[in-house]
Amino acid sequence: MAKGYWVSVYPAIGPERLAAYDELAGPAVRAGGGRVLSRGARVVAREAGITQRAVLIEFDSLEQAVAAYESEAYQQAMVALPDGFERDFRIVEGVD
Repeated sequence: MAKGYWVSVYPAIGPERLAAYDELAGPAVRAGGGRVLSRGARVVAREAGITQRAVLIEFDSLEQAVAAYESEAYQQAMVALPDGFERDFRIVEGVD
């Protein structure tokens, strides 16, 4: 079964403004079976890419990734996002 991934890039928000969200989102992601693979400590951008914070989270399946996003715990974390919040967020299926 192909894995599922959350891929997100935060073009307008610095990590310091995401502390309240991170405090709630981390446990919600782990409870949903997610594993953080990268928090964008170093980003090398090419073409139309940007160098701001990028996050990659792995799940055992696409369905698990979608369920974690739709979970009550993660939706509560979304409420903690700051004003002016902007990100490019995608749930994608991996390759077997």
